[in-house]
Amino acid sequence: MTDNKTLPTEVPTLYIVPTPIGNLGDITQRAIDVLTNVDLVAAEDTRHTGKLLSHFGIQTKTFALHDHNEQQKAQVLVDKLLAGHSIALVSDAGTPLISDPGYHLVTQCRQAGVKVVPLPGACAVITALSASGLPSDRFSFEGFLPAKSKGRKDKFLEIAKVERTCVFYESPHRILDSLDDMLEILGPEREVVLARELTKTFETIQGMPLGELVEWVKSDSNQQRGEMALLIHGYRSTDDDSIAEEVKRTLAILTKELPLKKAAAMTAEIYNLKKNALYKWGLENLD
Repeated sequence: MTDNKTLPTEVPTLYIVPTPIGNLGDITQRAIDVLTNVDLVAAEDTRHTGKLLSHFGIQTKTFALHDHNEQQKAQVLVDKLLAGHSIALVSDAGTPLISDPGYHLVTQCRQAGVKVVPLPGACAVITALSASGLPSDRFSFEGFLPAKSKGRKDKFLEIAKVERTCVFYESPHRILDSLDDMLEILGPEREVVLARELTKTFETIQGMPLGELVEWVKSDSNQQRGEMALLIHGYRSTDDDSIAEEVKRTLAILTKELPLKKAAAMTAEIYNLKKNALYKWGLENLD
């Protein structure tokens, strides 16, 4: 067991240790000190973390704790903590528990009376938000978008009239489909920021109306690669958001004979309105 006097506390502790999301220079000295002096590092991927530890000359042993084994292995680590060991929890990149494993371990530690100490550090959500140019006084992190189109559309409908900035993670192989689903529900005017490869060589932070962003990403395959965050400007009401009862009745009648998208387009043409607003209203209010 290591000499806990080199740690911030002599009480056996679970340390939540953020690691760089790309640039290794972003690790803190405090994180290095903790990783060096704890008895064990609980890691999402021990091979990945092993390379990080080796880079900084850290020889602490690692223990695999990931999505597939956390519920079973968390108690093993709690027992080690109760026996007097100190442990650092890391994920592959960024702050643990933010769309990464660790929830079950932290919960069980707190229930067992084990001291939990969080270290500040790298987090892709905050990094992206700080440079996005979108309102940051109120925001919500929504995690990864659903894998299937229906789930994504349901999520976009859920946040369509939310006034705070919403942040999502997305994978490169689904980014085009997700942007298309977002465009269908939120419309081309909603301001959206794509933040990709943060802190890395090809870092890109690009914001524009959604319709333009979709075309920009489709036209450049480089923007379809790497780790991504999507930041959506909160809902802003306008005079166009008020849909007259007559328009709603027309749309409801047409949807009895036509698909909603076609009915919305025809209604928009009749009343000289935006079809996206009618389509969104129909999705939310018509069976």
